[in-house]
Amino acid sequence: MKPHNSVYRKNFSLIISYLVLVSVAMVVGLFISYNLTSSYVENEFNSKKNDVLEETVKPYYDFFLNRIPEITSYQGYLNNASAADYSDSLFNDYPFMRRVIFYEIAIRSKSRSKDLNRLNISIDSVYQYHIRKTGGLVSQRSASPNEDDFKYMAGKLNDYIANSDTSRGSTSDELFKIFYDVKPDKITYLNILRREDVKIYRDLQNTVQPGVIYRQNMMTFLLDPYLLKVKNTDRELYQSVIIKPVVYYPLDNDAVNNVTTEAALPGAFSDYKLYFKSARGYLTAEVYRRFLPIAGVVVLIYVFLLLIGYLIYRNLKINLRLFKLQYDFINNFTHEFKTPVSVIKIAGSNLRGGVGLSERQLKHYGKILDEEADKLNELMNKLLSFTQLENKSIHIKKEEINIKDFAGRCIESFSMKYPDFKLELKISDVETINADPVLLGSVFQNLMENAYKYSHPQQKELYINITRDRRNAVFSFIDKGIGIPKTELSNIFNKFYRIENQYNQNGSVGLGLAFCKELVNFMNGDITVNSKVGQGSEFIVTLPNDN
Repeated sequence: MKPHNSVYRKNFSLIISYLVLVSVAMVVGLFISYNLTSSYVENEFNSKKNDVLEETVKPYYDFFLNRIPEITSYQGYLNNASAADYSDSLFNDYPFMRRVIFYEIAIRSKSRSKDLNRLNISIDSVYQYHIRKTGGLVSQRSASPNEDDFKYMAGKLNDYIANSDTSRGSTSDELFKIFYDVKPDKITYLNILRREDVKIYRDLQNTVQPGVIYRQNMMTFLLDPYLLKVKNTDRELYQSVIIKPVVYYPLDNDAVNNVTTEAALPGAFSDYKLYFKSARGYLTAEVYRRFLPIAGVVVLIYVFLLLIGYLIYRNLKINLRLFKLQYDFINNFTHEFKTPVSVIKIAGSNLRGGVGLSERQLKHYGKILDEEADKLNELMNKLLSFTQLENKSIHIKKEEINIKDFAGRCIESFSMKYPDFKLELKISDVETINADPVLLGSVFQNLMENAYKYSHPQQKELYINITRDRRNAVFSFIDKGIGIPKTELSNIFNKFYRIENQYNQNGSVGLGLAFCKELVNFMNGDITVNSKVGQGSEFIVTLPNDN
């Protein structure tokens, strides 16, 4: 048996090595996955801010690119009433709008020749619009407007009229430089001139035209960046997003406890920034949230590899067990054949070489030859029958069997063979059964021999109870033998399986119980066992009875 143990240790070491390898691989995989997830979250924290910025300033871009140019469509004929309606719509659509200043501008020619290339651009009236706290638009005429914005825009307009190329259209950059003035918290816009308007104003610059007046419109929009609605589209990354001046820097202890980043606001909000802040624990929770599915996949792969390892180990164990069973079977089967053959050979040699043997001696040797031949024949028949059962080549020949007579004959035959075996029979509520008498007899014989073989020499007893359970006949074989350990109960019906003990070192090939199970299953029945070590065993055979 030593070779088996050596092989087992080698395979077990291989499995242990495999388990260690996949466990280390799992730990390394989890470690790498966590670090990659943490780095990915950190990179997203620094890059996703642009998405938040884009969503936050989208109303500002809509206002700047779409709503401000609407002033040009009035071609200078915007008045107080229409300007008030326009401003009211801006206050409703854009919460960051604080105040709107509307300028009605008059353009005239200069009265002196030294003012050539300069137009007389003046303010006719100025109106301011804002929303009162209680709601509703407030429109008021300004008596003393701030003329700095107007003078700056008038100067750019004079230069544009004097120097622009009217043979082609102005580019968007040129128009932006002339007709827009973007400053912190403020945008000033002058309605854009058409090429025909530029030509008219250029003539007006070069000639004196008394009484000729042209109208233009200018608006200044005062904005409040703190009223800009922040849209945090990535709340899993950013715990808070607030608007701060660009000069704002967090305190040292705040930087230690939090992760921060920032993004500058565009245009009129350029003096401000979006300030993104998340507690380190907040980001750690997000890392774990993203890491857990990955960890689940890694653990699932690990379990799958463990299952593969277990299947490999079980396969090796089964193969080793089969090898051991085959090894034991060959040894025991050889012994079973060798003993009768040796006895027959000795008896034959004595008969051949003996001269003048008495009649008594001849009968003795004849009995020996007959008994040993029966042993060989019984063993061969059992192997042949087992093979036929497995191949389903035996046909059941059912007939009505009288239970009392049948069991009595089996007990009588066995008592003659083993006089020291105490056998008792009890039959309740069943008289006959439809079954194959040969197969049923083999079940009785094997179970009785098994009880005799595995009982103590001073306690060889077997109690056979036959009862009816609905439409089944139940045969119970109860002995006072050595019993079967619980760990072995699931294996005793396996072919060639033998429990290692002092009672089966010789004379057993592990076919008896396996043969019984095959016989019972072949007859559409069932066999079970209850056993306690040192107290005995009970084999219960259940067969269908259609009587």
